Amino acid sequence: MTGVPVPWPEACDCHLHVYEPGYPLAPTATFQPPPAPAVAYREVQRRLGLGRAIVVQPTGYGFDNRCTLAAIEQLGQGARGIAVIAPDASPEELQRLHAGGIRGVRYMMLAGGLLPWDTMEAMAARIAPLGWNINLQLDGRDLPRHEALLQRLPCPLVIDHVAKFLGPVAPGDEPFAALCRLMDSGRCWIKLSAPYESSRTGAPDYADVADRVAYLAAAYPQRCLWASNWPHPNVVPTPSDEGLLAWALGLFPDEEACRRILVDNPAQLYGF
Repeated sequence: MTGVPVPWPEACDCHLHVYEPGYPLAPTATFQPPPAPAVAYREVQRRLGLGRAIVVQPTGYGFDNRCTLAAIEQLGQGARGIAVIAPDASPEELQRLHAGGIRGVRYMMLAGGLLPWDTMEAMAARIAPLGWNINLQLDGRDLPRHEALLQRLPCPLVIDHVAKFLGPVAPGDEPFAALCRLMDSGRCWIKLSAPYESSRTGAPDYADVADRVAYLAAAYPQRCLWASNWPHPNVVPTPSDEGLLAWALGLFPDEEACRRILVDNPAQLYGF
């Protein structure tokens, strides 16, 4: 299946960012974000045929989740979110965020991230009773170093952007093997998204990342997700949202897998 818009109203974009005027950037912000209000994302949803969305807290807003919470409210019942939460956040704060649609905590282990590795296990224990996940972005080449920790987490683990291997990694190499062992655990999910973040061969085919996407979608269709990564911060030229979705759909093994990845898996993971 390669048709866009997709035919399922419950299809979900599992990773997008919203930037609105009036929300100050944190001192740790690494770039000036583009204008990307929730109202503009609604048009993306319409074009792609997506009814659900996961708003991911941008690194630029630090621990201030107000813009993300406002975007969830604007996008309505079909929206959930991923927050960045201080390790000492109170139980009352976690409940408030849950009521606002938050369903996970973002760990960005690249530039701009705020939460270090040594807080992850305790954070996971705190959010597991809420049904939340740890949303992890890293250079996938670091997976072997942290695999034991990630295997111990008592909540679901979601890895961004095809594990974002920021260097050559072949299917038989240890970093990809570590990813597969995590997927084999039954508690790890992966977003088949944003190939431009790590591809060395480039658009439009992203051939090196395409091979990984096709393999993961065939081997683990029950725990793969799709995401736009809208508004594609710092990517020039801006990629086509329709083109990225069609690229991914063309790599999934069949229509059943497409529906599972776009509809069923997000519904299970994020509690729709």
